[in-house]
Amino acid sequence: MNETAQQGNSNGDTEPHDHDDATWILTSAFTIFTMQSGFGLLESGFVSLKNEANIMVKNAVDIVFGGFSYWLFGYAFSFGITQKGNPFCGLGYFLTDAEGSRMGQIYSQYFFQLSFATTATTIVSGAMAERIKLKAYILYSFLNTLTYSFPAHWIWDENGFLHTMGAVDIAGCSAVHLVGGVSGLVATMMLKPRSGRFDKNSPPKQMASPTNVLLGTFMLWWGWLGFNCGSTLGITGMRWKLASRSAVVTINGAIGGGIVGTVYSYVVYKNKLDIPCFVTGIISGLVSITAICTLARPWEGIVIGAVGALFACPGCALLDRLRIDDPVGCVPIHLFASVWGLLAVALFAEKDTFENSVSEDFGIFKGGPWRFLGVQALAIVAVSVWTAIVTFLELLLVDKLVGMRVSPREELLGADNVQHGIERSCSQSVCSCGPANTADNSNGPETISCGSGRLFERLPMPWSPSHSFSSPVHREAPWKATFERQSGGFRTGNIVH
Repeated sequence: MNETAQQGNSNGDTEPHDHDDATWILTSAFTIFTMQSGFGLLESGFVSLKNEANIMVKNAVDIVFGGFSYWLFGYAFSFGITQKGNPFCGLGYFLTDAEGSRMGQIYSQYFFQLSFATTATTIVSGAMAERIKLKAYILYSFLNTLTYSFPAHWIWDENGFLHTMGAVDIAGCSAVHLVGGVSGLVATMMLKPRSGRFDKNSPPKQMASPTNVLLGTFMLWWGWLGFNCGSTLGITGMRWKLASRSAVVTINGAIGGGIVGTVYSYVVYKNKLDIPCFVTGIISGLVSITAICTLARPWEGIVIGAVGALFACPGCALLDRLRIDDPVGCVPIHLFASVWGLLAVALFAEKDTFENSVSEDFGIFKGGPWRFLGVQALAIVAVSVWTAIVTFLELLLVDKLVGMRVSPREELLGADNVQHGIERSCSQSVCSCGPANTADNSNGPETISCGSGRLFERLPMPWSPSHSFSSPVHREAPWKATFERQSGGFRTGNIVH
């Protein structure tokens, strides 16, 4: 992300040179912030309707609490003051502020980096969807800044050990997408699957809004152009040329990924274009091109994006086979594609002859050294190990303090009802008869009822479910409602008045 503008100075090596550069950086950051809306729409479209508002809230939480922690200490650990920094972390600019001549440089860089830090966190919200407590997520979004800040220093600050070894990541394939993907994998494994997710007798989870999924994809696509083009950190000198090439390569990466997603869907889903598969192809193509966006040719962008989609689209099926519940495809898109994207730099990269500040070597396919591949692989391992350990410790702390997972009853009712007090008709949540309410029955099983008298009763024994809450049935009907086996089931019926 910050590689293109790296020229040493007294307070950090990734800063704009004049007001034109600062304007470019700020405009790009404004564009990047629209990605929060894109992630929110995409994730809320993927989950069930009873959780869609909660997902949007989490994306706002990322900016509020993740932004607060980045101002407190995130920017300091990522960059800080060069003379105070070391290969592991930056130091300086805690509670970020600046005076006089440094104001424009520090503030524009800080704001740009803040948009990246919050994006790394919002990636994880999709992997946690539909089963994490909001208070737990708020605490996690504050802490996750630590997970992002140190890899950002390693790869982009002139003191960072990966940077000094020659690792290249233009726009955040490592510190944003690899961090987000690994964190998402750890989070979803710690939270365990959603209730009934891998029960063969349960109906498949339905998307709340495929339209919102596609609309969110468009907004992410738009934001990604700001992500990658803005990572030249300016337009002075020859950087405007790099930004122009980044735009073309970025859009071609999405095109390549989208083509593979389309073909894969028609082959696997029997001549139907599956929307999640299609979207996975596009976004994984964008992730794959992020590390090399200013250093690749347009045709290479298509190839790199296509290969990224070849990893991500089957990756969704792989997670299902492994019984890892990833509601929005966070892991295949951001982890699998980012690993490929970082390795692709060592294969396809052009030597930077414009600014002489990004890559000192050509990729292997263009006669470059094999050492380049080793350095990129080291970056993958270092960032992945760091992220896995830190995320595990953060979530362990969160679980001890407030508990992570909602109760089975709260999961059934949905986060919109339980955590935000939003009452929907049962057709929008668990049945079709009005707002859902819970009641304790001292003389019988616990019940969950709706406004018109439909009743869900918790059965004390496990059974094999074969009916979904999306279609209520009367007590005399033979079907059963779907719920987690180990928690007991639910049956439906009419309240006798």
